[in-house]
Amino acid sequence: MHSSKPLRRKIVPANGDDSADKLDQLLLSSAICNNEDLGPFIRKAFASGKPETLHHHLRHFARSKESEIEEVCKAHYQDFILAVDDLRSLLSDVDSLKSSLSDSNSKLQSVARPLLSSLDAFVETRNVSKNINLAIESVRTCVQLMEVCSRANRHLSGDNFYMALKCVDAIEREYLDKTPSSTLKTMLEKKIPDIRSHIERKVNKEFGDWLVEIRVVSRNLGQLAIGQASSARQREEDLRIKQRQAEEQSRLSVRDCIYALEEEDDDEDGISGGGGIGEDGYGNGGFDLTPLYKAYHIHQTLGLEDRFKKYYFENRKLQLTSDFQVSSMTPFLESHQTFFAQIAGFFVVEDRVLRTGGGLISKMEVENLWEIAVSKMCSVLEDQFSRMQTANHLLLIKDYVSLLGVTLRRYGYHIDALLDVLSKHRDKYHELLLSDCRKQIAEALAADKFEQMLMKKEYEYSMNVLSFQIQTSDITPAFPYVAPFSSTVPDCCRIVRSFIEDSVSFMSYGGHLEFYEVVKKYLDRLLNEVLDEALLKLINASVNGVSQAMQVAANMAVFERACDFFFRHAAQLSGVPLRMVERSRRQFPLRKARDAAEEMLSGLLKAKIDGFMTLIENVNWMTDEPPQSGNEYVNEVIIYLEILVSTAQQILPPHVLKRVLQEVLSHISEKIVGTLVSDFVKRFNVNAVTGIDVDIRLLESFAENQGGLFADGDVDQLKTALSESRQLINLLLSNHPENFLNPVIRERSYNTLDHKKVAIVSEKLRDPSDRLFGTFGSRGARQNPKKKSLDVLIKRLKDVS
Repeated sequence: MHSSKPLRRKIVPANGDDSADKLDQLLLSSAICNNEDLGPFIRKAFASGKPETLHHHLRHFARSKESEIEEVCKAHYQDFILAVDDLRSLLSDVDSLKSSLSDSNSKLQSVARPLLSSLDAFVETRNVSKNINLAIESVRTCVQLMEVCSRANRHLSGDNFYMALKCVDAIEREYLDKTPSSTLKTMLEKKIPDIRSHIERKVNKEFGDWLVEIRVVSRNLGQLAIGQASSARQREEDLRIKQRQAEEQSRLSVRDCIYALEEEDDDEDGISGGGGIGEDGYGNGGFDLTPLYKAYHIHQTLGLEDRFKKYYFENRKLQLTSDFQVSSMTPFLESHQTFFAQIAGFFVVEDRVLRTGGGLISKMEVENLWEIAVSKMCSVLEDQFSRMQTANHLLLIKDYVSLLGVTLRRYGYHIDALLDVLSKHRDKYHELLLSDCRKQIAEALAADKFEQMLMKKEYEYSMNVLSFQIQTSDITPAFPYVAPFSSTVPDCCRIVRSFIEDSVSFMSYGGHLEFYEVVKKYLDRLLNEVLDEALLKLINASVNGVSQAMQVAANMAVFERACDFFFRHAAQLSGVPLRMVERSRRQFPLRKARDAAEEMLSGLLKAKIDGFMTLIENVNWMTDEPPQSGNEYVNEVIIYLEILVSTAQQILPPHVLKRVLQEVLSHISEKIVGTLVSDFVKRFNVNAVTGIDVDIRLLESFAENQGGLFADGDVDQLKTALSESRQLINLLLSNHPENFLNPVIRERSYNTLDHKKVAIVSEKLRDPSDRLFGTFGSRGARQNPKKKSLDVLIKRLKDVS
């Protein structure tokens, strides 16, 4: 059989197809030839809306293959005929097989039909079961979601915002994506942000209410904290008073007593170990930080922590700034406690927030707020102190500021700047205090009636005598008791003691550990510049009689003891040991007033004495016989002096009375000598000199009779006051008056005499006639050597003059 392979006919593409159609046709042909899936081509055709193009390509491919088949068949038709014969031979076999398969199929159909029905029922039932299980699971998820939503609602209703947010977070994290209901999911997606916004608004409102409330609470809290500091200070003062009493009794050698000072427990006033307000949620101050911490925690949960920190700091800073406003309608003296208490309470709260707030505010931020507050308080104090003209007002404000400093120092705040402001106004305060005391002392002295003070009760004695330690004996007197001083003494002592206490109070708790020297400096000024000058003015302007002058002199003696008490009291209040004060004793600060009082008393007594001394004019200077009992003037003088001593010893201390008597006796001596020297006495004889000698002896006897009042040395000093007249009379009665010219003898026996006075008196004693030394010739002869010595003395004294 001859066969030839026909050539494949080329398929010429139709004119008008663009390159895209050609590409699609080629790709489709390649896919069919390679037995690939035609699904993408079909989807693309329907997606592009051109199924006809695909159908056209498929028909074109089919026509191209038909021609190829036709050519192949033509080329192999012999083989094909053989194959058809083979197929026909197999047809009978296939028919038999078909019959067999048909029988088998019939049998299989009859057997499988019940099973297939059961399988269909099973499949249907299983699908129903799956749907039911899915529905149950969905319902269970919805039930759980509803339970969480219900809890969230309950927490929202109970303002338990943190738990509500936890429920919302759980819904969002665990249920939102699993929710089978799109409606429910959409509702949750919308409500969850609303819930968070609602919680944020509610928390911010509660926080805003807390900000308003905490201002009132801060004021009460500051007052409580400062009150606790004041109570602690008072306990310290009481302890120091007990300690001073123990030291004083120990100093007085009360060896049989043992003194134990017990400290009170600070916790009784609610002060914790750290010195602050209690550490519980509300604290002893009654302030609650729960709304603050709740808001902070909620904002942390919402992821808004930093924003809330900034919001909190800015609001608190604004509150602090508003606390600095000082009302011009209310005097600062009335509003200063509220002003400082508000600031103190503010920083007590901030200290608690710093320690327990979990980083809500930083230490640096609190310190910045404190620096702002200190700067403002210093500015306010400077301004208010510059306007004040009353010492007590400065002291009240200073005391409260020092308590504020003590309070806030216990919380770790630095208060040096405040203390510097207080120290800066120390001088002004004391100047005002001195001015107040000057007025009070002037009023007290103006009210003095120069009468001894009568005390009817023991408490009066304790209040006016023992409290200033001006008693002269440790034995309590019988009542009623007449004091040797007038009412001006305790009145002035109270003023000075109040000055000391006010000065110490201003200096205390101001950062100065040793301030006794400062207090002593101002105490010296009070005594020297105020009290001494006021007493001096009183003495010069108001003292008119001996009794008044004696009373003032007695007062000055009591003031001398009181001044010792003043310095001891200042030292005790300043915490200085008494031995240091006693070791450095100072001069009596009221020297001018004391000397003026004694000078005034002496001057008035001298004036009284001068009245009696006028009787010396009645002395017979040329008497024939010397008087045996003294001249009239000296008897009057001694009677007055004895009355004076009996009266003065009731109020004047012995040393003052001694000085006054010494002045008076010295004046009497000067008057006697002056009378002999004066022109009133032209001449006198020895008998008159002998009479003056008797007068001086009577005065000396009076001085000796005061031995019961004074020591022996004081009696000798009283007699020494008469030394000028005594030495002159001794010289005139001496047998060798020329010994006055001997320096050794003159220094020993005549050291108070003046040359001129001796010359004048000697000239008056010398008589040109022999009768100068006696009327009898024999006696005159015996005394001629004395006359000669007297002439020598007179001549030499004239030469010296």
